[in-house]
Amino acid sequence: MESSSMSGDSRNFATPLASHGLDPKGAVHWNLDWESLHKTAVEQGEAKLTAHGVLLATTGERTGRSPNDRFIVDEPGLADDVWWGDHNRPTTPEIFEGLLEKTIAHLNDSEKLFVKDAFCGADLDYRMPVRIVTEKAWHAAFMHNMFVRASKDELVSHIPQYTILHAPDLLSIPTSDGVNSNAFVIIALDRGLVIIGGTHYAGEIKKAIFTIMNHILPAKGLLPMHCSANTDGEKSALFFGLSGTGKTTLSADPNRALVGDDEHGWSDNGVFNFEGGCYAKLIRLSKEDEPAIYATTRMPGSILENVVLNADGTPDFDNSSLTQNTRGSYPIESIENRTLDSMAGNPKNVVFLTCDAFGVLPPLSKLSPEQAAYHFISGYTAKVAGTEVGVKEPQPAFSACFGAPFMPRHPSVYADLLSKKIRDNDAKCWLINTGWVAGGADASSRIKIRWTRALLNAALDGDLDDVLFVEDERFGFLVPTTCKDVPDNILQPRDTWHDKKRYDNVADLLAQMFVDNFEQFADGCSEEVLASSPKVLG
Repeated sequence: MESSSMSGDSRNFATPLASHGLDPKGAVHWNLDWESLHKTAVEQGEAKLTAHGVLLATTGERTGRSPNDRFIVDEPGLADDVWWGDHNRPTTPEIFEGLLEKTIAHLNDSEKLFVKDAFCGADLDYRMPVRIVTEKAWHAAFMHNMFVRASKDELVSHIPQYTILHAPDLLSIPTSDGVNSNAFVIIALDRGLVIIGGTHYAGEIKKAIFTIMNHILPAKGLLPMHCSANTDGEKSALFFGLSGTGKTTLSADPNRALVGDDEHGWSDNGVFNFEGGCYAKLIRLSKEDEPAIYATTRMPGSILENVVLNADGTPDFDNSSLTQNTRGSYPIESIENRTLDSMAGNPKNVVFLTCDAFGVLPPLSKLSPEQAAYHFISGYTAKVAGTEVGVKEPQPAFSACFGAPFMPRHPSVYADLLSKKIRDNDAKCWLINTGWVAGGADASSRIKIRWTRALLNAALDGDLDDVLFVEDERFGFLVPTTCKDVPDNILQPRDTWHDKKRYDNVADLLAQMFVDNFEQFADGCSEEVLASSPKVLG
């Protein structure tokens, strides 16, 4: 029974649910506006409202992605296109069909279903029509926020290229269903389908579609990227970085408009946001440090996920009792300083952010296209583990392409595209260390944010074009000898260490970590990229 009974419904007659094998017994609500979805979510007990009228949902046991429960169907003809491993776990067509049948049966028996049609990609030439069919109103509202919203005219003829069948209340049985737990996320690339069950964490929705874009765009010569982007109106910049490197802070600049905060594509036309919204981490959010994001947490239309409320109904962003991974979803229109079309011209600067807890990497260095490919594939940062019990030994973290869990193809595919884009557009590439100087995390402090901001602004504004650079003999990149508003003595890390011998030993240790990590990628990389590897000098 496909029905529409609520205000804001916009039914899609071009692609009925029967095209997905669905024949629901309950009511089907098509493309409701966010007000109707939020109202329904509260009425059904899925979520509640904060003191500011913002929707708040909790996700139960699973408060983050479930990487061990995510699979790609190993279909004929696909084997050579996917880099199988821990991030891209194969499953069989038979296992997929079995869980697809259970998912369809579960959704057919649901009292209500919510369908949301949208697009992934702001560029009209490359956007992908997508759909979610879900049993939860708040997940449809999340889809509304996070993807590019379709007009009423577009909805009438919308034909989804990929559809997510979303059944968070459906628990799988590992022993009989062929999966690892009671949750599953299975992507059938050749079928245009994703099935999700057993997890209410909304991030699985956006990352499933991101994974698909990362598979299909390289074949068209486009580079999909896990990065943020901004522009000054003439020159755009990309910011790659793992959690804790300062990507959100540094890409938010009052003098530059935000293109997007997380997922982008780079075509011959320029850079474009995949999304229609943002999914920001909220733990320890403060009005002073992140005023634009803080403001969205008080805007009706936003969704808070796993945030704890104070007694007066206001969010307690310092409370991590449910999870450290508290989130906020909001339409990108909630950010005032943004590009109106979520697009910008070809990037002139590519920035890799790392938080080096070893205190070895310079605050800023300049990379060649081949070095950029090497560091892009490496995706390095470091963490300080165990600080709560006084343990401060740095722990390296490598994530290929700064987003390994979402990259189905071999990392060299994305790296080669990046190198080509850098060359074709004469873009500069920078490696910025937001971590420690004058020693490692056990003996010094993190670089001052004002120095990092000064270095970044100098790079983006071209103020370093006439500065003398020197080559780092171990890592091979170029390091500036001076920068306005930054002490010269911190630009060369070795000069800041009292014990030079210890610096050499730690630097060799990090260089060897790069070499060891890169061995897994060597077979797919060019000689030029391999030659960009750091050298152990000791």
